[in-house]
Amino acid sequence: MMGKPFGPEHPVIEPSPHRPSLLWLLALAPVSAALDLASVVPAGVVFFCAALAIVPFAKLIVQSTEQIAVHTGATIGGLLNATFGNLPELIIALAALRAGLLEMVRASIIGALLANLLVALGFAFLLGGLRHHNQEYNPNAIRTYSSTMVLAWISLALPSAFHRALEAEPHLGVHATLDLVVAIVLLGLYGLFLLYSLRTHPETFVELNALTSDEETGEHSSLARGIATLLFASLGAAWMSEILVGAAEQAGHALGMSQMFMGVIVLALVGGAAESGSAIAMGRANRVDLSIGIALGSCVQIALFVAPMLVLVAPAMGQTQFRLVFSQAEMWMLFGAVLLGATVATTGQSNWFKGAQLLALYIIIATVLYLVPVASP
Repeated sequence: MMGKPFGPEHPVIEPSPHRPSLLWLLALAPVSAALDLASVVPAGVVFFCAALAIVPFAKLIVQSTEQIAVHTGATIGGLLNATFGNLPELIIALAALRAGLLEMVRASIIGALLANLLVALGFAFLLGGLRHHNQEYNPNAIRTYSSTMVLAWISLALPSAFHRALEAEPHLGVHATLDLVVAIVLLGLYGLFLLYSLRTHPETFVELNALTSDEETGEHSSLARGIATLLFASLGAAWMSEILVGAAEQAGHALGMSQMFMGVIVLALVGGAAESGSAIAMGRANRVDLSIGIALGSCVQIALFVAPMLVLVAPAMGQTQFRLVFSQAEMWMLFGAVLLGATVATTGQSNWFKGAQLLALYIIIATVLYLVPVASP
C-alpha cells in the first residue's frame, strides 16, 4: 500500500480467522465473464458482478505487495508499495481511457481522492473513536501529506481553468504543452516525495503506536509466492476492469446514474475498496498513523503519479490527448475535501465526531452527483 509509512517495522497484518474472507468473491470473476459474453442479462448485473469481483483482486494486490516488501527491505519495498498500491484504480482508469470514456476517467481520479480523504479516513476516525475515545498520532506526517495535497489540487485546478478559458481550436497545441509540462512536474514531485519519505526524512512518518517485534503476528509468505500472487491479482483486476468499464455506461443509464456519479462514487469505491478497508481496520486497532498513512499516502500517489501517467500514456491507448480539464464542480468538491481533511487531521488527535464530519461531506457530495440528470444515450 502506498499510504503506509515505509519500512519493515510495519508488519503484515494477517486477517483474523474469525472474520469472513473476501476471497470467495473471486468466484464472481468467471460468472461476470460468462454473463458479459452471453449478453442475456442487463448491463447493471454484469457491472455489479464485475465490481464485486475486483474487490478480492485488489485485496490480493495489497497483501502480495506487502509480502514482497518484507523480503526486499525498506527502499525497494517502499517503491513496490508506491508502484502497486493504487494499481486497481490505475487499471480501471486505463480501461476507461481505452474505451474513450474520458469524463469517467477524470471523475474516477477525483472520486479516488474523495474516497480516501472522506470515506477511508472518516470511517477510520469514526470507528476508532467509538472504540478508543480519543486517538493520538504523529502530526508531522499529516502536515506533509496535507501540504502536498494542497499543491496537487492547485496543480489540477490551474490547467482546468486554463483549458476552459482557451477552448478555441487554434489553442489545442498550447493545451497539449501545458498538460505535458504539468504531468512531468507532478511526476518529478512524486519522485521527490518518495526520496523524502524513504531516504532523507523517514522520521517524519514514524508511527506513534507501532507494534513491537514481540507483538507482531502472522507468518510472511515466500518471495516467490508474493510475486506469483501479485501477477495473478493484477491480471485478474485488469480482466474484470475491462468488463466493468464495458458495462459502465449502459449500467449508468439503466440505473439513472451519470458518468460523473459512476466515476466519482461507484468506480472509486470499487477500485479503492481494499486500501480503504485496511485504513479502517488500522483505525479500529488504534494504529491511527498507519491508517492515515494508507489513506493520505494513496491520495498523494493518485494526484502525483496516476493522473500525470494517464496524460503520458493516452496516445498509446488510442486517444490523441488526455486533458487535465476537470469541471468546476469536481474542483470545488476536491477543494472542500482537502480543506476539511487538513483541518480535521492536523491537530494530532482524532475522535468519532471528526470522522462523522468527513462522512457527512461525502454523503452530501454523493447525493448531489446522483441527482445530476443523466445525458441521453
